[in-house]
Amino acid sequence: MSNTQNKDYYGTLGVKKTATSDEIRKAFRKLARKYHPDVNPNDKKSEEKFKEISEANDILSDEKKRKVFDQVGFYSDQIDPATAEAYARQQAGARQGPPVDFGGFDFSGFGAGQAPAAGAGPQGSGSASWGSFKDIFSGIFTGTEQQRRGRGPEAGTDLEYQAPIDFWTAIRGGNARIEVRRQEVCPTCHGQASTGAPMTCPECSGTGQVTQMGGRMKFNIACPRCQGSGRISNACPTCQSEGLVYRTESIEFRIKAGTRDGQRIRLQGKGNAGTGGGAQGDLYVIVRTGTHPVFTRVGDDIHLTVPITLAEATLGSKVDVPTIEGGRAQLRIPPGTQSGQKLRMRERGVESASAAGQRGDQIVTVEVQIPQLNDERSREIMREFAKLNNQDPRVTLFDKL
Repeated sequence: MSNTQNKDYYGTLGVKKTATSDEIRKAFRKLARKYHPDVNPNDKKSEEKFKEISEANDILSDEKKRKVFDQVGFYSDQIDPATAEAYARQQAGARQGPPVDFGGFDFSGFGAGQAPAAGAGPQGSGSASWGSFKDIFSGIFTGTEQQRRGRGPEAGTDLEYQAPIDFWTAIRGGNARIEVRRQEVCPTCHGQASTGAPMTCPECSGTGQVTQMGGRMKFNIACPRCQGSGRISNACPTCQSEGLVYRTESIEFRIKAGTRDGQRIRLQGKGNAGTGGGAQGDLYVIVRTGTHPVFTRVGDDIHLTVPITLAEATLGSKVDVPTIEGGRAQLRIPPGTQSGQKLRMRERGVESASAAGQRGDQIVTVEVQIPQLNDERSREIMREFAKLNNQDPRVTLFDKL
């Protein structure tokens, strides 16, 4: 496809820019019947006209190609829709940045679906030095937008740290501290990344634009040194032109009673500092609770194992068990309690951090201790006990085989 910049595909088919796909199809068919080579044998003008309307139909009947043509003013397979849209936005906001001038461009080497011819242009660089037209085109417009966006405010990033908390602090609540390394606004340049009075950029002589050549292509882009502002300043020696410096700080935060292991606490504004006046990021603390030698926490419930005697398990009893409240509570052991049986003590667990007024339970696993019979009298009593209670506990086991 030759220089498509000056081609008017809508005019070629005789339709408006707002024409529908159906109107474009009808216009092409009407002209195709008139200029088809079979209808006009040996007619060079009709043959050229048929090629023009076929090319116009190929572009305008394809939704993606038509969109590129409408936004850029010409079509090439080397231009993707996203790049064309970036160019259209850049042209719409040309007052905010340097315009891209396509005047005098020679696109003869960028046919539809073709790359530039090797060695094209007076400098003989061609595709060897510039790559595909898609790369050049994308670099002009997306790069211009990125430079413009980079000068605006940018929020600081969030941080995430894990904080080990002891068992009792997580249950009862309290304060904790964590060492955090984060970015803060540079105290020397106050986030400006430079010091001293601005001076004229020597790269662009204060215009904010530089000219680049690529074979037969010539275009103006934002100056890479001053980012299009036309002015530069001395780099800040403290932050190395970053505008931010790292600092380690001890941050105190509140642990709510009932906080669970893995719970995420947000500390607003305690993350990395923003640039260009952007908001400070947040700090997220992941709580890691410690363990206890007696109590085991599962959610808001407290689990523990309590040993009982054979007589307490057989006859039933009331035994004292520890609680997380710091005292003792009586637990009723029903007669015939088996070793490993779990008994629930309601609302003796952890106060809920998410539901006010609610708390978990304390789950007691009973462990029956079998006594060592060290005297003949005890053994005699146990033999008498076995005669009176001679049920075989393994009967049901064999019945299942």
